[in-house]
Amino acid sequence: MSETMIAKKAQIVDTIVEKFNSAVSIVVMDYRGLTVEQVTELRKQLREADVQMEVVKNTYLRRAADKAGYEGLDDTFTGPTAIAFSKEDVVAPAKIIANFAKSADALEIKGGMIEGKVASLDEINALATMPSHDGLLSMLLSVLQAPVRNVAYAVKAVADSKDEPAA
Repeated sequence: MSETMIAKKAQIVDTIVEKFNSAVSIVVMDYRGLTVEQVTELRKQLREADVQMEVVKNTYLRRAADKAGYEGLDDTFTGPTAIAFSKEDVVAPAKIIANFAKSADALEIKGGMIEGKVASLDEINALATMPSHDGLLSMLLSVLQAPVRNVAYAVKAVADSKDEPAA
């Protein structure tokens, strides 16, 4: 093999290592059996959530995972493999892919990485059932507003009762 080809492959591996290191979550999946339209739709949904999906050779993925220090991912790099990288939202790739897999039986999640730690299929599925970042923030806001809202209702009830004439 020529030195230029080796250098080119090393550069591909280094690019994947950068993506591993900059991602907050990664989902590895088997896309075998999906139609072109389904893959296009999945990519579109992921892109809208600022998640990047790539199909990469398993040998490159294995080398990049080893170089990045994610040894537990090697088992997931078998067969046709697509990988989704998210730099911002931990939940987005797992949620989108799991929801898409409900309508596309051929799509299979193999595993992934969550905030620098290798995650099993069960952990990825558990992550997929969590609310999104915005959903969690709205829940938190609702919890924080509840005491203030209750005090306002109590004050209004006292004010209303004083406005009514005594019988």
